[in-house]
Amino acid sequence: MAEFTEYAPGTPSWIDLQTADVDKGAAFYHALFGWDRQDLGPDAGGYGFFLKDGKMVAGVGPTMSPEAPTAWSTYVSVADADATVAKAKAAGGTVAVEPMDVMTAGRMAFVTDPTGATIGIWQPRDHKGAQLANETGTFGWSECQTRDVEKANAFYAAVFGWRPTAFEGGGPGQYTVFENDGRGIGGCMTMPDMVPKEIPAYWLTYFIVDDADAAVSTATAQGGGVLAPAMDVPTVGRIAVLTDPSGAAFAIIKPSMPPQS
Repeated sequence: MAEFTEYAPGTPSWIDLQTADVDKGAAFYHALFGWDRQDLGPDAGGYGFFLKDGKMVAGVGPTMSPEAPTAWSTYVSVADADATVAKAKAAGGTVAVEPMDVMTAGRMAFVTDPTGATIGIWQPRDHKGAQLANETGTFGWSECQTRDVEKANAFYAAVFGWRPTAFEGGGPGQYTVFENDGRGIGGCMTMPDMVPKEIPAYWLTYFIVDDADAAVSTATAQGGGVLAPAMDVPTVGRIAVLTDPSGAAFAIIKPSMPPQS
């Protein structure tokens, strides 16, 4: 079991789902990953946690307005949220949500890179991040899908200190692995041509599964959709891109090699 009690700065540490129907989302992800939902009560504004084996693996809450999209978000652990936001502005990004305290849990913000992808920033206090990750039924990878990989690479290197490394793993387009202290912690790829032009760059969340084809079958049986059917990516694994019943996109992967703890 890959348990975590802290994350080094510059490491994706948390994910959460903002959805128009929390109950429907909870039922879908319970069927797909075996997650349970913990409601934090009215003081948390409807926010709560998804649990696996009693451990926190993700957050879930209602969208803040009818216009807000249902989507998964990735948060990167940082030592100082305000300083990180300042770096993002200096690197050509914009601030989607200014730094704010989340009770005693931590301090958060959202920034949008120059290519249009938005990512969360998390300065931990009481809440350090996911207690389980990099194992079956949990978060395992985040990937920036963009139409300008070079511009995105430069931004994330400046903001988080990531080292963009070209990956020649097969498949079309340009792919970068972001390294933090020599460890691959995320990726960046050219958005496929089939994606409609009106869809902006975004961060895609990957979940680890034991059987990608079985996960696709379960997702569709529970009302989800398929954006990209299960396919083998050499040296990486078998991957599919899905949507939940409310439209949030995410990926599942059966890795070729055991995930890193």
